[in-house]
Amino acid sequence: MKPEENDYHISFFRPTTDNARRNRNLTVQLVLIWAVAIFGFQILLKILEKPVPEPVYTQFTEAWPAVSSGDFTDVDIRNVAVPALNVLGRVSIDPEHHDALARLVSWSAVTIADSSMRVDLLEAMQRVEEVYASINELTDPEYLAAKSAMVPMVEQIFGLVPGDVRARIATVELKSSLTGSFDDNLKPVVEEAMGFYLIHNRSVLTDTIFLGFPFHYFYTAVLLLILFVGLCWLYCVRTDMFHAKYEIDD
Repeated sequence: MKPEENDYHISFFRPTTDNARRNRNLTVQLVLIWAVAIFGFQILLKILEKPVPEPVYTQFTEAWPAVSSGDFTDVDIRNVAVPALNVLGRVSIDPEHHDALARLVSWSAVTIADSSMRVDLLEAMQRVEEVYASINELTDPEYLAAKSAMVPMVEQIFGLVPGDVRARIATVELKSSLTGSFDDNLKPVVEEAMGFYLIHNRSVLTDTIFLGFPFHYFYTAVLLLILFVGLCWLYCVRTDMFHAKYEIDD
């Protein structure tokens, strides 16, 4: 059977009619537009991005050498522990990073506290741990009261203003079993964790706000969907034009 007589044979890669060839070319063009819109934007993000640390990371890096060497002041420890609380408050964190940072914060708290407050703090930690072990829900009033009693001490130790959410985070992360010396083998883990969570790749595409959203988010969440619908509409319109031109009746 000759190709022009083969009305029922359909091949995307080897079209047998002019209409099929035009349809194939249109499909390829639309797919290329879609691919460029997605992957081209991702490539552009990579080209323009640069690592930008959060302000607390700068605070951490300035104080960390003194704390790491053991020749530190209370201010140095605070400037290391408070940024660690920023990281511990995140929804998702690697277990190894979490353990190292929790140990750092617990050790920092008892190191900064004076002798009288250290006793009170350890008692408050143990009280929270005892109540936590006996409850079934984190909303238990006794557990919440035990944590609340620790908040003023934590705010004073770490120099936090009243109401700072990091004080609440500390009441969860401080453990009496972690208040011993901060091991040297944990220091590289702390450095890795702080850089991983507090340094972000940013560019004009991520910092620009468009209709209340960062542009990169609006582009991927909204504009790409609009583009997809537009390409589908264009395909339908062009296909109808081809059918009209070649007198094809669906």
